[in-house]
Amino acid sequence: MSHDAGVFVGIDVSKATLDCASEEGGAVVMAQFANSEAARGELVSWVRSCRAQLVVVEATGGYEAAMVVALATAGLPVTVVNPRQVRDFAKATGTLAKTDRIDAAVLARFGRSIRPPLRAPKAEELSALEALLARRRQLVDMLTAEQHRHAQARGSIARQIDKHVTWLKRQIEDVDGDLGRAIEQSSLMQRKLDVLTSVPGVGRVTGMSLVAHLPELGQVNEKQISALAGVCPFSRDSGKMRGRRTIFGGRAAVRAVLYMAALVATRHNPVIRSFYQRLLAAGKPKKLALVACMHKLLLILNAMIKADSLWRKGALTP
Repeated sequence: MSHDAGVFVGIDVSKATLDCASEEGGAVVMAQFANSEAARGELVSWVRSCRAQLVVVEATGGYEAAMVVALATAGLPVTVVNPRQVRDFAKATGTLAKTDRIDAAVLARFGRSIRPPLRAPKAEELSALEALLARRRQLVDMLTAEQHRHAQARGSIARQIDKHVTWLKRQIEDVDGDLGRAIEQSSLMQRKLDVLTSVPGVGRVTGMSLVAHLPELGQVNEKQISALAGVCPFSRDSGKMRGRRTIFGGRAAVRAVLYMAALVATRHNPVIRSFYQRLLAAGKPKKLALVACMHKLLLILNAMIKADSLWRKGALTP
């Protein structure tokens, strides 16, 4: 089978409708379904009849969520992609017009040309975990702000802030308990968390954040997981000019926890610490060296989840 063989389906999502394009060998078949629970079964049947190698959907702020879960639950290969990537692809291929039908066909061609990795849908347990993590971040931000205010406060204002700080700390403890119970309800998530937190530098909150925000860990290759997290360095070269390598895109929540984990790991993880010191000795700026450590740590975690192996110094080190 050639690289271009197979059927690719693109689905353009709006609040009311799902415009679908099935593309094979340049021939495109269109279909439209209501974006409703009642029509979801018809959509699944249609996609299954296409014998699609891949179904590509744009992230639309939530309108696609129930449909993606329905397709994945039916065992169909579905992936959710960044709209910016698709628009850049459309411009690069000369497709400047924009309608729902055109967008669906562009998504199908994007799938054939780019072959984006399958993205695990957010199961109900993952969505609940993400909500708890978001609430924890909000509480920590409020706690930090109040502690800064306390330094300048006096009298009754200082006493009010003290009471609020105590309340916020108690709320964070409660959310941490809820997070732990949410993880324990899934043996798969609990095992992933055990593997992740066995690595020096990866704490429990970091591990839970990675389980929730990067469910593809252990399911895709090194290049794919780096791109998903947004820690893959991109070249900025033109002719003889060699620009600084930069990272962008991916999932901001993942990069935030990887940054803190890598920072701790440069002190307490023997593999990352040695790697970091070698980079500094080679004259690399500290910020660049730390980003490289984030990347290396992510690859180690991906390999460990894939092998279902707890940390051992030197084991599974990319």
